[in-house]
Amino acid sequence: MGSFRQLLLVAFMVIAALLGGTALRAVVILDRLMAQSSQEAARALALNGAAQSLAARSAAMERAARQSLVLSDVVLRRRFEQEFAAAGAALEQMAESGLPAQDTRPWRAHAGVIADLMNGPPSTALDRERAIAVEFRELDALNGGIIAQVQQLIQQRNEALGGQLDASRARLTQQVLLTIALAVGLAVALGLWLARPFRRIERAIVDLGENRLDQPIHIRGPSDVRRVSQQLEWLRLRLTELDADKARFLRHVSHELKTPLASLREGVALLQDGVTGKLNENQLEVAQILHQNTLTLQAQIEALLRFNAAAFEARQLRRRKTDLLALLQAHVDAQRLQWQAAQLVVQVSGAPLWLAVDPEKLGTAIANLLSNAIRFSPPGGTVLLSLSAVAGTVRIDVQDDGPGVPADERERVFEPFFRGARQPQGGVRGTGIGLSIVQEYVVAHGGRVALLAQAPPTVFRIELPHVS
Repeated sequence: MGSFRQLLLVAFMVIAALLGGTALRAVVILDRLMAQSSQEAARALALNGAAQSLAARSAAMERAARQSLVLSDVVLRRRFEQEFAAAGAALEQMAESGLPAQDTRPWRAHAGVIADLMNGPPSTALDRERAIAVEFRELDALNGGIIAQVQQLIQQRNEALGGQLDASRARLTQQVLLTIALAVGLAVALGLWLARPFRRIERAIVDLGENRLDQPIHIRGPSDVRRVSQQLEWLRLRLTELDADKARFLRHVSHELKTPLASLREGVALLQDGVTGKLNENQLEVAQILHQNTLTLQAQIEALLRFNAAAFEARQLRRRKTDLLALLQAHVDAQRLQWQAAQLVVQVSGAPLWLAVDPEKLGTAIANLLSNAIRFSPPGGTVLLSLSAVAGTVRIDVQDDGPGVPADERERVFEPFFRGARQPQGGVRGTGIGLSIVQEYVVAHGGRVALLAQAPPTVFRIELPHVS
């Protein structure tokens, strides 16, 4: 299979050939109709001219014939014969142009009678002149009929030509419409066929961006699309290796740090217990500072391990149909002691809504948001958890009466290990990974989590895709 550029060029050439062939056929038909129209116009002019000539020749014949009989003039007789021959030629011209023979036969019969009356003794010339006058009146009537027949024949031919023109136009219109339909159908089919690999490429890039690295990337299509597919597969394997290297690095570093940290804690504990000798007040204060920092360092290492584990587990969802309202209520009940100790009111609102999710990981995200809301809410405050479905999206809102997040920190609240300046008084300082884990688990479900603009109250919103 050729490249995408070559296939696209072939597609355009096929469509151009269809449209160009139809246009060329239209030109040929138009030329033929114009030639036929010119021929019919020439024949009509010839017929009409011959009919007018016949009438004029008949009048000249009558004058020459009657004057010749009255005056016994040879010159006038010769003129009659010339006009008679010219009238016959006009009749032949009309016959060649399509006038039926039965329309000219009566005229020829009367003309023959007139020619016979021109011959005879001088003593009967006047009688023959009166008979010829009668015959010429009949001939004039026949001339009128011939002219009418000529006009009718011309009209019939015009109507036939018009019918042919209409039929040709109708056929050409059908061919043009059919060609346009074929061209559009071919363009749509080729567009869909050529666009399919790009949709797969887009899907593969999204999967890489969302760290879903377990599915091999193999996209069939043109040669350049296959090359992009191979490069994306190489990138997937490289990201998988880097991810594994990162996990190994974190495990090794945490292990290497925990061992000396444990020794440091033991040593500080021995100092505090006075095993090496009684400490004075200043020395004891230093030992307490060391002890507190070792605890902080241990918490940081454990938080790092938890975040790394969460990032890894986010790619391994175990979805099942879950009642999200019941899931919210379960985590509210699980933290009942905490929010009751803080003298808070926690409310859950919304209708039961079922969705295929990983209840453990989504539950962890909800629990982290609820825990944050409890930590930052003032005594006597209210925490609201609401569930709703809007335009194909499930929304879970967690709202508290806390001080909110400063505007300059909003963009960083989901960064790992970021801790804002506003911390609850008297509370344990957080590790800064709770919201990062929330984002990992929500994004793994194909959704997103955001801090809404208004503050206070502070509102975190989870949005998950939902098809009704």
